[in-house]
Amino acid sequence: MDPHERAPQTFEDTPVPPHAPQFRAGISDDLRVPWGWLEVALFAILGVIASVVITWGMAQVAVRFLGANSNEVFGETITTAKSVVVLISQAILDGLAILYLYLMLAARTDAPFWPSIGWREMRPGAGKIRDRALQFLAGGAVLAIVISFAGGFFNSKTTLPIEELLKARVSILLFGVLGVLVAPLVEETIFRGFLYPVIARRLGVAAGVAVTGTLFGLMHAAQLWGGWGQIALLILVGVVLTWVRARTGTVAASYFVHLGYNGLQLVGYLIYVVSGVHH
Repeated sequence: MDPHERAPQTFEDTPVPPHAPQFRAGISDDLRVPWGWLEVALFAILGVIASVVITWGMAQVAVRFLGANSNEVFGETITTAKSVVVLISQAILDGLAILYLYLMLAARTDAPFWPSIGWREMRPGAGKIRDRALQFLAGGAVLAIVISFAGGFFNSKTTLPIEELLKARVSILLFGVLGVLVAPLVEETIFRGFLYPVIARRLGVAAGVAVTGTLFGLMHAAQLWGGWGQIALLILVGVVLTWVRARTGTVAASYFVHLGYNGLQLVGYLIYVVSGVHH
């Protein structure tokens, strides 16, 4: 091997942040992270503030500079203009969330960002993540089929906010890009990379899986408000994703499951929309 060529990274080779706090015996390596509840609380507070400011700011840009109708953007009814504002605002918030995590870690360690935030190779004996990526994608697709089938028993008579949001074609396009290319990356990094280690380190792995999965589902509650069965199923999805993360020791595994889940859900929704148009 070329002496200048870097050897493939394994779980054991994952950089451990220097000056990391001391942890009690029995804590697995993937939970030994250099942040805690203070950083989580600050992240939540800044997230709420940023959500309000950015959504309002994007609405102002749409009205003042892009000629959008003020009533359509600021009214209670979800219009095409309002849905585009909401989706673009979400994309900006996702970028700021990753920036916060990057700066937070940069202030604490010189180790590479992605391994430090949980994107590691799988635990010894579990194989290479790249070799099992297709298995995780397939698992996510199976999860999507199971959840879609179960969701049939919880059909809501009212139109859910997410359905209103996706009435326009441009909204479907934006949502598809965000849902498949952005959401799995950002949400896994936040929930399974940043939040889960803190909860599991304090409450134990089982509680960490349950609490993180529940928070993941509740974060999407606004999109499904009124569809309580769908919210419960999404909490179940969050628990499964966090269990995968806990089982393998890496966010990469839950990411591929999430990617397979969202990808098949999007395909199913597009088929539903197209069949509805033709009928």
